[in-house]
Amino acid sequence: QVQLVESGGGSVQAGGSLRLSCAASGYTYTSYSMGWFRQAPGKEREGVAAINTDDSRTYYADSVKGRFTISRDGAKKKLYLQMNSLKPEDTAMYYCAAASSSVSGGTWFWRYRYNVWGQGTQVTVSS
Repeated sequence: QVQLVESGGGSVQAGGSLRLSCAASGYTYTSYSMGWFRQAPGKEREGVAAINTDDSRTYYADSVKGRFTISRDGAKKKLYLQMNSLKPEDTAMYYCAAASSSVSGGTWFWRYRYNVWGQGTQVTVSS
């Protein structure tokens, strides 16, 4: 059974930093592309960042470029999202997701490419 469990969310003031973690189990972790999505109240779930199966490419939403960094540790089966210079508009529930095939620059942000999802971790940024 494939499982993803996020952690690391919390409340922080604008300009602060958080690091989200996603622990994976139940499958060959490195054969999956991984992504972070977020959903604010009343809004659609949107792609934040993704990393493809061989870690050769990373992708970011324009709104987080230069502030967020996605990475993973294959040995530990963990995915990370380092979030710096946080803004109130970054407030959302953040979800870790896995896709059983490679993603590209044109597909990494499609929710439907990802077939495994975590339960989410809340990030709240106050001004």
